Amino acid sequence: MAEYDFEITSRPSYSLLKINLKDQEIMTETGSMVYKDNSVNIETSAKGGVLGVLKRAVVGESIFMNKLSGSGRIALAPGYSGDIVHHELNGTLYASSGAYLASSSDLSIDTKFGGGKTFFGGKGLFLMKIEGSGDVFLSSYGAVEEIDLNNESIMVDNGNLVAFTGDLSYNLGKVGGLKSTLLGGEGLIYNFSGTGKIYIQTRNIESFIDFITPYLPTPKQG
Repeated sequence: MAEYDFEITSRPSYSLLKINLKDQEIMTETGSMVYKDNSVNIETSAKGGVLGVLKRAVVGESIFMNKLSGSGRIALAPGYSGDIVHHELNGTLYASSGAYLASSSDLSIDTKFGGGKTFFGGKGLFLMKIEGSGDVFLSSYGAVEEIDLNNESIMVDNGNLVAFTGDLSYNLGKVGGLKSTLLGGEGLIYNFSGTGKIYIQTRNIESFIDFITPYLPTPKQG
């Protein structure tokens, strides 16, 4: 059962997370608050101390987090268009860079190397590791789809991965083929196997950046 009284509105393109706190507290990504009642307190801190700051910087998240506490209404949203999904955690969840929005205040949050025998570079090498029992809210670029594996295996593009449960085995690798050949490089993919859940996003923000870059104005020379 969810810890918070919440609803997600304006789905799936411009989702807004509304929570009615009842003498509770919740951790949120900085910059995600849209509004709050004046009865709700807000405190900004660097969770995990100096080491936590360094780890969050590596994974691409804000080095600070907000703790909202008390009783009243709050609303949260990510900085880009897309969906929000709720995950009821009882164990371990790994989230990709930028996917974390909010969570129960007593959950443990750390950073884990995403895998791979060599340093490929780019998004996805480091994952946010969330452990414990409670609520986790994730954001996506595009809509969120859930994939349930039952002693199965699947390949997911790194740029479309949102999160996955810790009971899955995984490794990060390169993939070639026509698409990567045309783009002049190789993509990164996650290979998953076992039984568990994967959250994917229907759009890839890196592909979107590649799409719009040729249309951006360039600085004039001289």
